[in-house]
Amino acid sequence: MNKLTIAIDGHSSTGKSTLAKELAAVLGYIYVDSGAMYRAVALEALRKGWVSKEQGIQEENIINALEFLKITFSVNPQGQSITMLNNENVENAIRTMEVSDVVSQVSKLIPVRRRLVALQQKMGEKGGVVIDGRDIGTVVFPKADLKIFMTASDKVRASRRKAELDSKGQNYSINEVLENLKSRDKFDMERIDSPLIAASDARTLDNSKMNKEEQFNLVLGWIHELKD
Repeated sequence: MNKLTIAIDGHSSTGKSTLAKELAAVLGYIYVDSGAMYRAVALEALRKGWVSKEQGIQEENIINALEFLKITFSVNPQGQSITMLNNENVENAIRTMEVSDVVSQVSKLIPVRRRLVALQQKMGEKGGVVIDGRDIGTVVFPKADLKIFMTASDKVRASRRKAELDSKGQNYSINEVLENLKSRDKFDMERIDSPLIAASDARTLDNSKMNKEEQFNLVLGWIHELKD
């Protein structure tokens, strides 16, 4: 059987990237973090002063800059995926709350989505790919062999995100983190182009009460079912 295309979508802080990375490593597949690509564009817009939480977005400037942005992935000596923006390692820079606060504004722009979807499809055109995001099973790879939609309770998601931010020295209250998650999800579910929805043939994975090992083994079982 040819190598599979695995699409993982879902809400913020449900562990999509963690699961996708683990699966790609075990299967020997390519891992594509679509969310990191949108964050990289948002980071560039922040640096240029084209977007802010308070003043909104300068759409034309962002759209005109798209052709000059090179977004790629590399692997560091520890085997971790690193997001590169114009050959700069921006993996840590794109994970800040400042980027989280504006990424939905940037990702709603149709030219941005068209550009990044095309790049994502190019990366995974030969199969053997695990890609996570918010429109992978519905837009990027609607014919993916396995589609997963991940979710978890608000409380669990906020706790996970806060722990991640705390580990990086970014101190925010649990209420601030929760508000950011809810805002991003609402924005993404209500956008006209490529909204955050579960594909009709996606398998729902609620990991509110699962640990990483239980989650991984469940999905690995689904993959073995497809290969048998």
